Amino acid sequence: MGFLEIESLVVEYRTRRGTIRAVDNLSFSMGKTEMLGLVGESGSGKSTMGLSLLRLLPLSGFIAGGRVLLDGQDLLSLPEEQMRMIRGRRIGYVFQDPMTSLNPVKEIGDHFVELIRTHEPETTNQEALERAKRILIDVGIMPDRIHNYPHQFSGGMRQRIMIALAIALRPELVIADEPTTALDVIVQAKILDLLTHLRDYYGAAIILITHDLGVTLERCDSIAVMYAAQLMELATAKELHRNTLHPYTIALLKSIPNVELNDQCLKAIPGSPPDLFDLPKGCKFWPRCSHAMERCKSEEPRLLRIGDRHQVRCFLYEGEQA
Repeated sequence: MGFLEIESLVVEYRTRRGTIRAVDNLSFSMGKTEMLGLVGESGSGKSTMGLSLLRLLPLSGFIAGGRVLLDGQDLLSLPEEQMRMIRGRRIGYVFQDPMTSLNPVKEIGDHFVELIRTHEPETTNQEALERAKRILIDVGIMPDRIHNYPHQFSGGMRQRIMIALAIALRPELVIADEPTTALDVIVQAKILDLLTHLRDYYGAAIILITHDLGVTLERCDSIAVMYAAQLMELATAKELHRNTLHPYTIALLKSIPNVELNDQCLKAIPGSPPDLFDLPKGCKFWPRCSHAMERCKSEEPRLLRIGDRHQVRCFLYEGEQA
């Protein structure tokens, strides 16, 4: 049994147009200190999955089914008061946009004091500030800047502060939701280096949510590929690179520039992700798939296990199922 077990998770949103399913029967597991990359285009359900683990969905969202087990404890069955104590303490979250996640009228130190004293009320303000300074040093920020406001930091530094807040209470799991969005490539690399260092130093499991498959292949231990709310492929990073199976994952790889290939021809994935209100029948990817068969248009493929730690949702591999 893994440290984190997600079993048949279903998340839906109620809208004026009706109810849509943003996460459809998602299942996977991960171990302690593992870094798992969750990849897919915008609208595939990645961020919804991350927020659902903390039960922080917007008012229109609700978890319609499934279980989320953290060290055997089902998070979805806990009372809200118990769940509040898990947020920050056992699970840290790095939100997409630090400028909208940090309070603009609060000093950075006040963010840490509020977090630490919420979970450790016996800690004084001064003790919380001293601990915050040590954490800021860990993420490469001078401790004397603890009295600055969010607008006084660059985008990369604000992201480092968000990561520092996520790890302030030494959580067992950190969910990083597109932590390098809108950052230049140099800062992106530094943020990813920081996440790897913190995983190794603090011993936390990390879920890295991103649209960049190249980043996950380089940084993560295992990779889950989502499309139209469904899990399409799941494997270790080495196995996925060596033996990519799903046509969608193959198409994502072909769209990544490779400086080692002089004659590489980048290929865009035709079409656009489907409207969740008007999903195609059968396989959700068939309208954009170069291997689509007639049965793909009417039957929905199930998730097949290929080998020890490789799963794929595609009719092409039915004969290879382990």
